[in-house]
Amino acid sequence: MMSRPAELGLAVVVAAAGIAAMVWWPAGEGLDASDPVDMPDEASGPELPADGEPQPDGADDVPPQADDEAEPGPEPEVVDESGDAFAFMPPGELLPDSGTGLTQQINYAPAMRFPMELGQAYANSQVYGHGGFHGPEGGQCDGENYAYAWRDNFCETRGHSTPLCPAGTGHQGQDIRPASCADASHWAVAAADGTITSVGSYSVRLMSDDGLRFTYLHLDSDSLVVEPGDVVSRGDRLGLVSNEFGGNATTIHLHFEVKIAVNTPAGLQNTHVPPYLALVDSYQRLLTGTDSSQG
Repeated sequence: MMSRPAELGLAVVVAAAGIAAMVWWPAGEGLDASDPVDMPDEASGPELPADGEPQPDGADDVPPQADDEAEPGPEPEVVDESGDAFAFMPPGELLPDSGTGLTQQINYAPAMRFPMELGQAYANSQVYGHGGFHGPEGGQCDGENYAYAWRDNFCETRGHSTPLCPAGTGHQGQDIRPASCADASHWAVAAADGTITSVGSYSVRLMSDDGLRFTYLHLDSDSLVVEPGDVVSRGDRLGLVSNEFGGNATTIHLHFEVKIAVNTPAGLQNTHVPPYLALVDSYQRLLTGTDSSQG
């Protein structure tokens, strides 16, 4: 049997070891839910609060609080007029071998209306898609051209000066196919309040009241309902989407551009900017009915 002085000595050693462990071992480190934890013996009596007074029975029965940090649920699907769920690829992610996209983009037209009247459209490449000059086999009406997900094609390989593109040249806008592969059947509309500054055989240019220039190409010439100098409201009809291109071959699609004065690697320039994020945002507002003007 251990003597009384020996017992006291051992207690001092154990207490010192416990204090050292509390100082040098961070709370909880090395533990997981499966590790056993020694709980204090209830025989030591109830724990007293700071004022030294014991609490009445039930004082610790605090109702559980709502978890303010709960993970949000999944975003509801946004569906188009046919009932298909809208999806889109990240900005700057072009089709393979079609150029180098601009991945860091800004929504330069956050208040604009989607430039087609109906809530069913497909943004993708017409040159590198089915039926395009550099596209795979199949005609322009191939189902892959009329399915989600959307894909950016600003900066696609072209010879046009485009200072914001990594190559310095590229495609200056975004190609958008209408709801179906039908010529002169789907309306392009004004993206903003503004003034029509020019009308060509298959093109319309609109200067918005806040200084953005929107360009629409490949409209059916016989369907154009605006003239230079006309003042239009967002959602007003401009013309029907077609494949007109001054005698050159193209597919049925709307080529849509946004131009504004911005800082470029060469300084401040009035130049084409990527419309992709503005199109994604305005399309979602159109589909959900949250746009201030549906036209």
